[in-house]
Amino acid sequence: MIITKNLDKIYKSGEQSLAIIKGVNLQINKGEFVAIMGPSGSGKSTLLHLLGGLDSPSNGELHIDGTAIPALSEKERAYFRRRKVGFIFQNYQLLPTMTVSENIAFTMNADGVPPRKQKHRISELIQSVSLEGKEHFFPSQLSGGQQQRVAIARALAMKPSLILADEPTGNLDRKMGKDILHLLSRLHHDAGLTIVMVTHDPYAAKFAERILFFKDGEIQSDHKLTEGEKDHVMEDVLAKLNA
Repeated sequence: MIITKNLDKIYKSGEQSLAIIKGVNLQINKGEFVAIMGPSGSGKSTLLHLLGGLDSPSNGELHIDGTAIPALSEKERAYFRRRKVGFIFQNYQLLPTMTVSENIAFTMNADGVPPRKQKHRISELIQSVSLEGKEHFFPSQLSGGQQQRVAIARALAMKPSLILADEPTGNLDRKMGKDILHLLSRLHHDAGLTIVMVTHDPYAAKFAERILFFKDGEIQSDHKLTEGEKDHVMEDVLAKLNA
């Protein structure tokens, strides 16, 4: 699903250069649920933005589902994102003047999906995220957890093969966060979605199958989260976070 080779992201200001992503080599297989952890400022979110085509790498290769992302024009990248990638953000990024249904339909409208197909797809998604009866509510009328469910439904609207989630439980209390993580886990198992999730929360990371520990723009460790090794891996990750 995702292959990077010597991926760099360098920001320049005058004669000064700051490398945020440094020579990242990564492979994520179709259907994996991967958590990216690391200290603040380590480059986790920048990497996620590169993987989603929201930003362009300075150097290196990036292939998603067989497509070389750096070779695409901005218009082609926007089309690719709509069709292949669903984004879930910490602050939901819902449009406050649109209802639940209208927010979910936003990407479908941009892609020219006919209204009849939109209606059927919205109904499916409303059920999948357990928001029946909230179709005509506005974001301000919903709890944080409900808003994140809308955001997840919107991310799934075009049936993407890749979901990128940036701190999806960061603004939620433990109960709401747990509900969202169980929902993501269910979608991963039932629909075979590939999920890459940036998180600072060890509890959230345990829902993944694999943890990448990121520091100073580089992958420092890559662990599979098997049941027998999960506690040991989390101890190692927490030690790195607190180092």
